Amino acid sequence: MLHKTRGIVFKTTDYGESSVIVQVFTEKFGLQSYMVNGAKKPKAKIGRNMLQPLHLLDMVVYHKNTGNVQRIKELKNSPQLQTIPYDVIKSSLAIFLNEVLYKALKQQAADESSFDFVFSAIEWLDHQTEGLANFHLLFLIQLTRYLGFYPDRYLAGEADYFDLKNGVFCRYKPDSVLYLSPPYTQKFAALLQCSFENMAQLKLNNDDRRYLVQKLLEYYALHVEGFGNVRSHEVLEEVLG
Repeated sequence: MLHKTRGIVFKTTDYGESSVIVQVFTEKFGLQSYMVNGAKKPKAKIGRNMLQPLHLLDMVVYHKNTGNVQRIKELKNSPQLQTIPYDVIKSSLAIFLNEVLYKALKQQAADESSFDFVFSAIEWLDHQTEGLANFHLLFLIQLTRYLGFYPDRYLAGEADYFDLKNGVFCRYKPDSVLYLSPPYTQKFAALLQCSFENMAQLKLNNDDRRYLVQKLLEYYALHVEGFGNVRSHEVLEEVLG
């Protein structure tokens, strides 16, 4: 049966001499794998260049609930990304966020609210011209709303510690070693108050960002089963550094 759906490219893997299997986070069906025959051929109707990480798609697909690999009837990049593929900072952000999203959403069922958040955030990044240094931090925090472990902000303005394991701010040091302590607790609390529109006003230096992204990835690993290690943040730090 044919269905129309929007999609976000997560991962493309070569298959045979000319084909690929592309994993797409879809609005209607969650994360799906699609076979694209002939994608590596020079005059392909759906070319590999259309299937780069975080490219946004309008699709008409064949969908079977019992199928592992689905088929695409029609596909176009919509909206077409104007800056992310060509800007070194934005493309590095995209590579990092793509790795996080793939690990965090690989077992996620269809969820239009989480899809809308990711789709809109990519569009915003593509159109923004400055003030992107905190984007990945805020994206990671906001994404937790849709994954079920958004930090409990009670005591955020007066606590000295943030307990990564339990996702709460607390006045006393947690029993485990998995926590934020001053001054990072306060910087983390300030991030929770931000939106993409005003995040550039939050003054963090490169060391602050490196530390906070490492702790956020620890937070994800604690709350997303099988999340594992994320390596692309090291490249991102070099670019932002």
